[in-house]
Amino acid sequence: MKRSERLVAMTHFILDRPRELISLPFFSGKYEAAKSSISEDLGIINKMFQHEGIGYLETIAGAAGGVKYIPQFSKESSHSFVSELCERLQDPARLLPGGYLFMSDLLGDPETTRNIGRLFASAFRDKEIDVVMTVATKGIPLAYAVASYLNVPVVIARRDPKISEGSTVSINYVSGSTRKIQTMVLTKRSLEQGSRVCIIDDFMKAGGTIDGMRNLLKEFDAELAGIGVLAEAEDDEEDRVVEEYLSVVQIVNADDRKFSIEVRPGNLLDNI
Repeated sequence: MKRSERLVAMTHFILDRPRELISLPFFSGKYEAAKSSISEDLGIINKMFQHEGIGYLETIAGAAGGVKYIPQFSKESSHSFVSELCERLQDPARLLPGGYLFMSDLLGDPETTRNIGRLFASAFRDKEIDVVMTVATKGIPLAYAVASYLNVPVVIARRDPKISEGSTVSINYVSGSTRKIQTMVLTKRSLEQGSRVCIIDDFMKAGGTIDGMRNLLKEFDAELAGIGVLAEAEDDEEDRVVEEYLSVVQIVNADDRKFSIEVRPGNLLDNI
């Protein structure tokens, strides 16, 4: 195999396995090349990853060492993407009654969800996350996007139990915005005791749903490693039941009667 061909094959292999430790002997055997050549190839790949602002290769020394691909949005790319997202969300036609925004088109766009997933993965890169958790239904595309870059499984809390999921654990929680009592369930096979969990959701007002997921984790003796939301509403800060979280954008002055809206970057950019 020519070096140019090997570089393409190795790059594809590495991108498909973020945060997975891959040894030099494995590459050497797979591509029938000397370890010195493989090491040079990895140096080239690492340099290009950083140049393109998509992450870097972490080298781990020792007999059991190797390299890991750490996905990461560069600061420049992060700010550019979030600014573009704010502009797209400031379209008054997106306003829905109650200060909500129509975002289904963004959540259904593969490139947008991938970039949001990379943003969260960059922000949570040092959290040692084992599982990404969300609640059905709109947070699911985001959760899978984040999990694909962290290379961890996704668990989904639901409003109603599904017979196909077996035994479940359920809790009642108070919705932060409507103050209504609701139910949330999670299958018993979803989480192992002691798992470090990252909660991802699409929208947060007072944070009641996220607080419900947080309480559900306690039933599994799981540990909360981080909380990420795509959009947060500014006008509920006083009643918010969740304090430590990262948001991509913040909805400001959303008025469906005056048909006006302002969207600005959230606090996630401070952690990239």
